[in-house]
Amino acid sequence: MNNTIQVGLLGLGTVGTGVVRLIEGHQEDLKSKIGANIHIKKILVKDINKDRSIEIDQDKFTENALDVIEDPDIDIVVEVMGGIEETKAYMIEALRRGKHIVTANKDLMALHGAEILHEANVNQSDVMYEASVAGGIPILRSISEGFSSDRITKMMGIINGTTNYILSKMSEEGADFEDVLHEAQQLGYAEADPTSDVGGFDAAYKIAILGTLGFHMTIAMEDVLVEGITNVSKEDIAYGKKLGYDIKLLAIAERKEDQVYLSVQPTMIKNTHPLASVGGVFNAIYVHGEAVGETMFYGPGAGELPTATSVVADVVSVAKNIKLNVNGRTSSMPYKEKKMMDEQDVMSKNFLLLHVQDKAGVLAKITEIFAACHVSIESVLQQPVEDHDFVELVMITHEASKSNFKQVLGQLEALDVVQQIRSMYRVEA
Repeated sequence: MNNTIQVGLLGLGTVGTGVVRLIEGHQEDLKSKIGANIHIKKILVKDINKDRSIEIDQDKFTENALDVIEDPDIDIVVEVMGGIEETKAYMIEALRRGKHIVTANKDLMALHGAEILHEANVNQSDVMYEASVAGGIPILRSISEGFSSDRITKMMGIINGTTNYILSKMSEEGADFEDVLHEAQQLGYAEADPTSDVGGFDAAYKIAILGTLGFHMTIAMEDVLVEGITNVSKEDIAYGKKLGYDIKLLAIAERKEDQVYLSVQPTMIKNTHPLASVGGVFNAIYVHGEAVGETMFYGPGAGELPTATSVVADVVSVAKNIKLNVNGRTSSMPYKEKKMMDEQDVMSKNFLLLHVQDKAGVLAKITEIFAACHVSIESVLQQPVEDHDFVELVMITHEASKSNFKQVLGQLEALDVVQQIRSMYRVEA
């Protein structure tokens, strides 16, 4: 029996530093949970001589990843360095050497998770990646264990703190997107290049991971419809409020029978829904199971210690498996054939903002198109615009198929009385 579990760390950035703080500072608690000591033996860094916010014995540092991966004494490799191709190669090699992996790398697991999990299965090793989605929220463990006796039909969440901060500030202050983005960058909530966040790609990686785990299918990035928040205006948010909705960047994964649909897009959500109250940089994931019904998980989605908490929780899980000699038996390999929904089966309400000519008979022409395409209208709001020859027409539909709504949009674009389709959003009641 191992009395000490040896850990090697790939990376010592924000999350890596948090991992060291927790492991070094919680030794007594960790030993009581595992029945063994946890010892960090080696740490991969870019610069051994760099000043750091935490005191660490420099003898543990290395600038060569192989010093961690090839060390026969290291049981668990914790990957918090980021990157994709090079990092994937390191992880595959570590698995082939019989090591176990804990990672916070959402990009890697979304793009190559199936291959990494297969390699782990071949080598009877553990791969844990709780921190790759929603930081400190234990959502992956909840899905794989808590829902193991249920069938998940829908997951819907706010899983990118940057975009949620921006939309929250736009809603609270009536501010423009660019102004709030600049403020978020100054505060450190947004990167200098915010494309991954505001373009929806960060959330898409995460919902692909959730979809793979929750639906037991290998979901690829190309299976996720992705739309960011760069076109969301303060006017859209104001109209939503008038109708009782907030706009959130929602990642959605839904299953009907054996078919699934996944998307990331700005969505109008009823202001009475629990997700509508999630503000700032916080994350929340709503999960619906056939048996349990509705559940929601809420908490910090990023940060040194919240994310490190999930990483160390995975280290504890792997260490327990080592003590029990049951490694390689808990990975959730996809076992169902992937079947994507047709657009005719994707159902939702829709918000539509049109600029239309200000004259009699316009609304009748527009409603005729909706009726011909089998899309019914739930509510209509017409707003004159000062010093312009058009009015703004806001419509929310009843639930309709995506294909039928696309037909509506195509015919509206060709209609002479419609000057512009200003914006459109999915609506979640």
